[in-house]
Amino acid sequence: MTENNKEKLSEMEQIHRGLEEFLEKEVYEEYETLQGDGTGTGEAYGDWEDAGASEKGTTQRQAEKGAGASQKGQDMSKAEKRKQTSSAPKTGGEQAGKSRKKKKHKGLKRFLAAVLVLVLALGLLWYFAIDHLYDKVEYTPTDILADEPMKEEGVTNILLIGNDSRVNGEDGRSDAMILVSISNKTKTIYMTSLLRDIYVEIPDHESNRLNAAYAFGGPELLLETIKLNFDIEVNRYVQVNFQAFANLIDAVGGVDLELTNEEVQWVNAYLNEYNLLENRPMDTDYLSADASGLLHLNGPQALAYCRNRYIGSDFGRTERQRKVLEAVIRQLPSSVLTNLNELIEGILPNLTTNISKAECYTLSLEVPKVLTYDIVQASIPLEGTYQNVTIRKMSVLQVDFEKNKEYIRTQIYGEEAVRED
Repeated sequence: MTENNKEKLSEMEQIHRGLEEFLEKEVYEEYETLQGDGTGTGEAYGDWEDAGASEKGTTQRQAEKGAGASQKGQDMSKAEKRKQTSSAPKTGGEQAGKSRKKKKHKGLKRFLAAVLVLVLALGLLWYFAIDHLYDKVEYTPTDILADEPMKEEGVTNILLIGNDSRVNGEDGRSDAMILVSISNKTKTIYMTSLLRDIYVEIPDHESNRLNAAYAFGGPELLLETIKLNFDIEVNRYVQVNFQAFANLIDAVGGVDLELTNEEVQWVNAYLNEYNLLENRPMDTDYLSADASGLLHLNGPQALAYCRNRYIGSDFGRTERQRKVLEAVIRQLPSSVLTNLNELIEGILPNLTTNISKAECYTLSLEVPKVLTYDIVQASIPLEGTYQNVTIRKMSVLQVDFEKNKEYIRTQIYGEEAVRED
């Protein structure tokens, strides 16, 4: 057993002992209270009964004697009677009622204590499950962004980077960039594609295409570039490669999508490269040449579908990427129950992120709520906010950043649009 596992086991044993001691203390106190109430109530009730009988006998004897009674005693003042009444012992019914209330209070306390212990136990179990899964992911902290927030104004922003590297660990290019924004304010998940040909300012570099930022400085420089040009806090990323994407689709059982016959032809064309890389026969997973309409795609087929940029340019390609991602999100809850092992082993080892283990735990607790949110898709630049131009012999998108910033503030952050006079 490794030292790390020994430490975890020791922590769990200490927590277990602490919970046992807590429960034993609660049960002991409850037992003592019930014992005290049972004895005290019985004895007190008997005493009050004897006292009442004795008082009744004395009164009768005084009535029989009659002549020896004092007129002063018969005319006892009301003030003295009230004093005696207030100092008289409580009846058996009052004492029993008080005891029942005390028992009820203790019973509620014990129930709440048991619920607290159960919640703590489940929380610890969930934490260690996340800890185990997180160890399979490649965690790559970014020093500049380490102290920056993951959540701002009720919105959690995570950049999903589709790396076109064929092997995990290779740099590759940022083939896909989707900003996933989870808004607790609007109860919506926004999936916003950032087109790679947007002409942007890049910190400490000459202006270039957006995906050049990734080539120059990896995910960290890409995040800094997005923050600079779009004025949005995005400090966390998750990066996946080809294999992780294909595995994800297979793990959720594939996706059903509407394809034109032209898209089917391009799926088969892009499968050629994947099959070559995976040492599979060239026609593996080919779709029927005359197929179209609603089709069920497996992992490699969905990957080929997402890579197509010849139909609808890069705008069409990013739309296809978002369609597949939305289908995956919808199918993920049931897949966790039926195919958890494949999700874990096929995807996690191919993920790279700067999201810490503690942040992953926090995000996991919000999953049940987030899965009820609406999903809204978009791409930046928005229609009518860009021009196709050539700069330094590069075909790029020259963007009206202010209009796109306004979309981010009004849609993702739920702010009111600024009206122009």
